[in-house]
Amino acid sequence: MNVPSMADQPHQVRLTSNGLTGTVEVDGSDISAQVQGYNLEARVGAAPLLVLYTRPGEGGVTFEGLAHVAIGAEQDAGPSIAAFLGSIDPNTLQQAALNRDDLENSKTGVTAAILAQLAEWAQGSS
Repeated sequence: MNVPSMADQPHQVRLTSNGLTGTVEVDGSDISAQVQGYNLEARVGAAPLLVLYTRPGEGGVTFEGLAHVAIGAEQDAGPSIAAFLGSIDPNTLQQAALNRDDLENSKTGVTAAILAQLAEWAQGSS
């Protein structure tokens, strides 16, 4: 059985923020004290989706209109990062770093090349 959520039907939403402070109102109720961050996603032909978070967020925005509202929780990136790093073959990483065109002959050159290589792989680059 599916339990209805706030995201099932659009709600009247009003967001105001100057990047440091702001208000969040849903259906006329000020819920700012319970909300410390949000994402607002808009797509052509659909009501925007407002995702409310419990972590601080910044950015100046004003929005007023109907939106689907979902309550989200910030995910800990640690396990995903650990899984990514654990899947890398050390020999392959070392060879890729040593073969980089931007490898510098300095005290931290190899470390910088390894970090650059990991960043590229994390973004899907070969």
